[in-house]
Amino acid sequence: MTTLLRIDHVSRRFGGYIALNDASCEIVEGHVHALIGPNGAGKTTLFNIVSGVLRPTSGKLSFQGVDYTGCRPDKILTMGIARNFQQVRLVRGLSVLENVMIGAHARIDRGLIGNTAEFLGFAVAERAAREKARMMLEFVDMAGSGEMQPDDLTLVDQRRLEIARALASDPRLLLLDEPAAGMNPTELNELGALISRIQANGLTVLLVEHHMRLVMSISDRITVLSAGNIIAAGPPKVIQRDPAVIAAYLGNGDEPALSS
Repeated sequence: MTTLLRIDHVSRRFGGYIALNDASCEIVEGHVHALIGPNGAGKTTLFNIVSGVLRPTSGKLSFQGVDYTGCRPDKILTMGIARNFQQVRLVRGLSVLENVMIGAHARIDRGLIGNTAEFLGFAVAERAAREKARMMLEFVDMAGSGEMQPDDLTLVDQRRLEIARALASDPRLLLLDEPAAGMNPTELNELGALISRIQANGLTVLLVEHHMRLVMSISDRITVLSAGNIIAAGPPKVIQRDPAVIAAYLGNGDEPALSS
């Protein structure tokens, strides 16, 4: 197994508050790896550090063996790490297709435009971005939505649109921050199927999610945080029975869902 992302002794302080304390884990290429834990556990902090939204107070991040600690989010995207956001961030005034093209341009900038734009011209690059965006909308089952505006979509479709935009950048690692928020059981099943298709296409997924049944059904490995500390790590069947994990969830509404 090949380690794609390595997190080494990463901590993050906000003044005197320790949001993340000496966290270390490895994300294996081709796996779906979930980060779980009660509210305030440090999941989103770690997620934001991995994607460059936050810088760690201490520690090191490496992707494909390259240290990228402290790099800007745009640089991290060009390295092959793309993400969605817990609060949907779409560009109003652009169509659904044009929103996905934003991600496609990130791919073209380090490929087609970076190497051959002076020969092929901007129009060819635009056509390539548009075609890539159409393919990604079809992949997330939104093929007929390209000309719509983001505000005309349901929240569930807005979340799928964000995933399509991230996929359009051709990432090696896809970060999904609570993609199932607000979904009903049918929509959860569809999301699980989508994540499985993403994995089947060779991508690695790092997932923050509160829906434990979804997590347990699609994850290869789970890392559990509580109060900024990693308290357990392993495959779903091991995590389900871990006493420290069960204790961390006592009194939490998500606790019964630790069983798959």
